[in-house]
Amino acid sequence: MQSLPILDIEQFQQEGDLSSFYANNFTNHFKKNHKKILKAHKHNFYLVVMFTEGTGIHEIDFESYHIQPGSVFVMRPGQTHLWKFETAAKGYIFFHSRDFYESMGGYKSLNTFPFFLSKQNTPCIYLETSKTKEMAFLFKNIYEESLGKQVLKKQKIVSLIDLIYIELSRLVVNDNLHKALQSKNVISKILELEQLIDVHYKEKKSSKAYAEMMNISTKHLNRICKEAVGKTTTELIVERVILEAKRLLLYSGGNLNEIAWELGYYEYAHFSKFFKNNTGEAPSDFRKKYVDPGTVF
Repeated sequence: MQSLPILDIEQFQQEGDLSSFYANNFTNHFKKNHKKILKAHKHNFYLVVMFTEGTGIHEIDFESYHIQPGSVFVMRPGQTHLWKFETAAKGYIFFHSRDFYESMGGYKSLNTFPFFLSKQNTPCIYLETSKTKEMAFLFKNIYEESLGKQVLKKQKIVSLIDLIYIELSRLVVNDNLHKALQSKNVISKILELEQLIDVHYKEKKSSKAYAEMMNISTKHLNRICKEAVGKTTTELIVERVILEAKRLLLYSGGNLNEIAWELGYYEYAHFSKFFKNNTGEAPSDFRKKYVDPGTVF
């Protein structure tokens, strides 16, 4: 079966001289790179984009978010996305690797920020008008700094990224999530669980299996999940299977039996029932709904 293209930072024309980093205004970025992003794709880097003008839809892992002035999207490696613009968009965009950010100091960790802590946290933040101007200034500074050759260039860019991530975190953290972020045990366990699910979701679909791999009780694991993301372990497993099923149905070119087998269902009927119970539609109906899922307008 085919797989979605995974884009690398090195595939984008660098405006500056930093490796594992890219920044641009969105108008230039789209003009130079639209051929790379015409279809749904993934990245192996972190992507942050802020829109100051324009409207449309940004689809991320089959969830649709409105593009509008003041919308900010923060994406992790591996997420599937595509753009559908209704009017011309303006703003700023930057990419970086995990190492680019975390190598600046032993204390730095992207997992500090809620939108990178768990895949369950929203990738979209809508800013009020006053905050939009403040954030646009920071994004613009990153872009302009990336073009220059001043001393301590990387240090300044990472400091500006820090300011953006801190301000965005303050906008999305509620009381329950703030409490979870304060607990290193909760953070480490939810990260461990999501990593294990990513590796084993095709063959292990029970919360008990993951609790055993993590050497904790099923009850305790469920409590951690509820505290961190408001869902049970089983819900996280199911969501990961459904996400991959949707990706395969739309982008792999495989037939329904092949997709069921790929996801660990050796009888298509079992897969079809599972998919319909969790999405409200049969796999074949979901596939038919997307005539041309990758078109960018």
